[in-house]
Amino acid sequence: MKFINYLEKISGIDIYGMVSLILFVTFFTVMLVWVLKTKKSAFNEVSRIPLDN
Repeated sequence: MKFINYLEKISGIDIYGMVSLILFVTFFTVMLVWVLKTKKSAFNEVSRIPLDN
């Protein structure tokens, strides 16, 4: 018996796929907006932290 057959027998299992997709898209959309709004100088400052010892 294939794994998909076990999943078809569980009621409400389809919601987990939708929730995980929504979380994935939301997380990466928020990260993209954060990266685009952050000033380049902030990234340059953080990138030099390992070299400032």
